[in-house]
Amino acid sequence: GQYQHDVAEKELASALSGVVESAVNRVGVDLNTASAALLSYVAGLSQTVSGNIVKKRDADGPFVDRAALKAVPRLGPKTFEQCAGFLRVPGSPNPLDNTPIHPESYPIAQRLLAELGFSVDDVDDAAGPRRQQLREALSLLEARMVGSAAGSSTQAIAEWATRLDVGAPTLQDIVEALERPGRDPRDEMPQPVLRTDVLTMDDVHPGMVLEGTVRNVVDFGAFVDIGVQQDGLVHISELSDTYVRHPLDAVSVGDVVGVRVVSIDKERGRIALSMRSARDEWATGETKETGGQVRCPKH
Repeated sequence: GQYQHDVAEKELASALSGVVESAVNRVGVDLNTASAALLSYVAGLSQTVSGNIVKKRDADGPFVDRAALKAVPRLGPKTFEQCAGFLRVPGSPNPLDNTPIHPESYPIAQRLLAELGFSVDDVDDAAGPRRQQLREALSLLEARMVGSAAGSSTQAIAEWATRLDVGAPTLQDIVEALERPGRDPRDEMPQPVLRTDVLTMDDVHPGMVLEGTVRNVVDFGAFVDIGVQQDGLVHISELSDTYVRHPLDAVSVGDVVGVRVVSIDKERGRIALSMRSARDEWATGETKETGGQVRCPKH
């Protein structure tokens, strides 16, 4: 953005590193495909140990399971304890190795599965019908834990936590991990905006309600990608029906938003957009302009 060079390089690098580290540890890393650079962002792994992991992988072949990490030079028990839960091993003989469940919690996961009438093998997609039955049982259990009433959900969580001798937050994490092993949290985020008919400014006309992605936020508004060559501008006065002190109070880069085309200046290559009425129209589908196959508004 326009402020990149106004920030101290060291501070910018530190902030970027923090974001990457947070993302890596939230999503997890495939132990058999990650580079040394990516592995170095995993909690507990230094650049030296990350390099040793890759060297051992290159020399001896893919890691069979998480436990094989213990043979990596300079990766001791403490380091293993810190990093193991963030490293995934798809295809491991133990399906739990492809979940965010830490090895220390494997016995709890196994007891939970046994209580539900299943085994660790049923966690693998290869289990077929048993896998589907397990998913349904876990989904039902998760629904009971969430509950329709705060009191009932708290009681359900407490009962299961006591039965398995584990903390409630850990139990909820285990249930979620078993229900969707190998899941990527990013899959639950809004999908990229795909368009088929809005390709040029000639395809856009005032009144269209579209879905776009915020690409840049400046003092006077936000630039939104709606699928044409030129990003449209939502002026600060058009970001909301209420007063907005600064655009960043209303939107952030990467947000998927509903916008209405206000005007088009083809000669100057400018598109004026508004979110004041489009926000509600896009969410409810109450608009006469559909803009073709633009995933807008939602019905």
